[in-house]
Amino acid sequence: MTDTRSAEVPTLSLADQDRDPEGFAAALGTSFERFGFAIVADHGVPAELIDRAWAQTKALFDLPEEEKRGYHVPGGGGARGYTPFKTEIAKDAKVVDLKEFWHVGRELPEGHPYADRMPANIWPDRPEGFRADFVELFSAFDRAGDRLLSAIARHLKLDPHWFDSAVKDGNSVLRLLHYPPIPADAEGVRAGAHEDINLITLLLGAEEAGLELLDRDSGEWLAIRPPEGAMVVNVGDMLQRLTNHVLPSTTHRVVNPPVERRGFSRYSMPFFLHPAPDFLIKTLPGTISEGHPDRYPEPITAHDYLFERLVEIGLIKK
Repeated sequence: MTDTRSAEVPTLSLADQDRDPEGFAAALGTSFERFGFAIVADHGVPAELIDRAWAQTKALFDLPEEEKRGYHVPGGGGARGYTPFKTEIAKDAKVVDLKEFWHVGRELPEGHPYADRMPANIWPDRPEGFRADFVELFSAFDRAGDRLLSAIARHLKLDPHWFDSAVKDGNSVLRLLHYPPIPADAEGVRAGAHEDINLITLLLGAEEAGLELLDRDSGEWLAIRPPEGAMVVNVGDMLQRLTNHVLPSTTHRVVNPPVERRGFSRYSMPFFLHPAPDFLIKTLPGTISEGHPDRYPEPITAHDYLFERLVEIGLIKK
C-alpha cells in the first residue's frame, strides 16, 4: 500500500448545533457537497458505551467459527445476525471483501406494521450483556442521526424536522465489522470501492488507517483520518437520489494495511441510517431547476430500493 494523501475533510462539533444551528448546518452541508463526507466530534454517543461495544464486538468475533455460523440466516440478505467472511462483494467488483460482520436492527414491538419487512434481531448467547449494550448503542446512534438529519434539512432549506416522519421506525442497521489479519498475498481488499445505500452513515472506528474516499475533483484516493473518538459521516445513495445529487454519495473503500499491520484485526461500527420501508424517495422540488433537471422522475420506496441494491452486492440471490 502506497502512502495516500489525506482528504481535507473538516472536523465539526455537533455541540455547535445548539449554539448556532444555521452555522453548523452550513458547515455540514458544505463538507458534504465537497467530499460527500464530514467528520463530527462531540456527537453525544457516550465514550463508556462505545468502549463496552468495542469489547463486545471483539468477543463476538473471537467466538468459534461454527458458533458464529449458527447465527447466519441463509437467504436472509444479511439483514440480521452474522454474515461470514468473504460473503459481500462491492457492486461491479471481481473479488469478495475480506470481512465478516454482524447486523443489529431496530427492536419493534410485536405486531408492528413493518415487522414483515424488518426482521427481528438475532441475539447471541454470548458474550454476556451483548443485547443490552447494542440496544443502547443503537438508540444513541439514532439520536445523533436525528440531529444530523435536522442540520441537513436546514441546509436544504427544509423544515428542521422534515426527516422526522421519514425515519420514524426506520430500517436502520448497526453493523459490527471485523476485518481479520490478512496474508501479504491476499486477493482483494478489506472493502472494495462502493457507495452506501442508505440516507447517511455514521461510522465509529475509522482511526485505524484504511478508509479512503475517491475525490471527485482530482480523481485521487484520499485517506480519511479522523481524530480519536470522532465520527465519520457520509452521504448514502438514498440521500443523493432524494437531493438530485446536490449532496453526493462518494465512492469509498477500506484498503489493506501496510505489511507491519497485516497481522492485526481491524474493527469498525457503521450505523446505516435508513428511512422507514414505505418512505417514498422522491426528488426534492428545491433541488430541481432548468440547469439541474430531475435525474429520477420515477420515485421508489425505500424498501424496494434497498432490495435492488442488496441483490447487486450479493447479499440477496434472485
